[in-house]
Amino acid sequence: MRQSRKLEHLDFSAALTDGPGENGFTDFQLVHNCLPGLALDDIDLTTSVAGISLNHPLIISAITGGATDVTAVNAQLAELARRTGAAMAVGSQYAAIEDQAVLESYKIVRSVYSSGTFFANIGAHATSDEARQAVEMIDASAIQIHLNVAQELVMAEGDRDFRGYIGNIAAIVAGSRVPVMVKEVGCGIAREQARALIACGVSALDVAGRGGTNFLAIEAARNNVGLPAETMQWGIPTAVSAVEVASVLTPGVDLIVSGGIRSSLEAVKSLAIGSRAVGIAGPLVKMLRQNGLPSAENWLRNFLAEMKRLMLLVGAKQVTDMPHVPLVISGYSRDWLTARGIDITKYANR
Repeated sequence: MRQSRKLEHLDFSAALTDGPGENGFTDFQLVHNCLPGLALDDIDLTTSVAGISLNHPLIISAITGGATDVTAVNAQLAELARRTGAAMAVGSQYAAIEDQAVLESYKIVRSVYSSGTFFANIGAHATSDEARQAVEMIDASAIQIHLNVAQELVMAEGDRDFRGYIGNIAAIVAGSRVPVMVKEVGCGIAREQARALIACGVSALDVAGRGGTNFLAIEAARNNVGLPAETMQWGIPTAVSAVEVASVLTPGVDLIVSGGIRSSLEAVKSLAIGSRAVGIAGPLVKMLRQNGLPSAENWLRNFLAEMKRLMLLVGAKQVTDMPHVPLVISGYSRDWLTARGIDITKYANR
């Protein structure tokens, strides 16, 4: 059943559009710097997350694994990572922990890109030993623990009991030899839960907010279930979630922004909020399936080139300069963040 579900997730993610909820980035405006004092060749996209050096801020996010028929997809994603120097996260590895017959759908990434930076992936219900197995499976540099409560509730065969997650995460952190990241799956992370996760000792938080691939819509389509329109838009907009998490970050904990990042401008706005990297999955899988590897590689390279141009236009030489450039927050996002008591004036006046 798990293997069949993974195949259906891929098919529906390719067929469905983003949303219907928006990611919130239209409310965030960077302030142009007409005297940047930089040359384009000066712009440096190297960054780091959880102490792991990355060639650039674009991470190929988790989307698939756990079925023999998706091995080729992960192989293509790993080859895309190899060609562009991107880090990559695999999909949930619980399927391979349950059934070793699908191990190759994950291990293929290391076969394709032997020196690559890969992130393992496991659910918050997993044990410390299962997390260790996931890391060893692909010789991962870090492990992501995914949180997908809303998706599970819509999934016919999904979990209904979410007790003990914080304790599990703390145990995984305590027993892990690699940094532990926590990643939502399309509904965002609020500051209260961010604080609790930081207290567990995690090294990075990936907000994965509302506005991108919608797993509620995917599960509704899989099971032919009609969800209310309000439920289909459930979650915290990605940009808003990023500010929520940024407001409580402590030294040594990094922010990753994913959830509907579809343009270089949205990626650069994410860096201005304070992220060290952005994650993208859906568009890359669609391009690979519809147009092939060369098209996806060209898109990704152009994405990075445009990020460099935009960073020059705000006077940022490197990723760590971006949290110091002015960013004006307006509209719905301003109202939300102000109501939550988060000071947004500091973004506009730095």
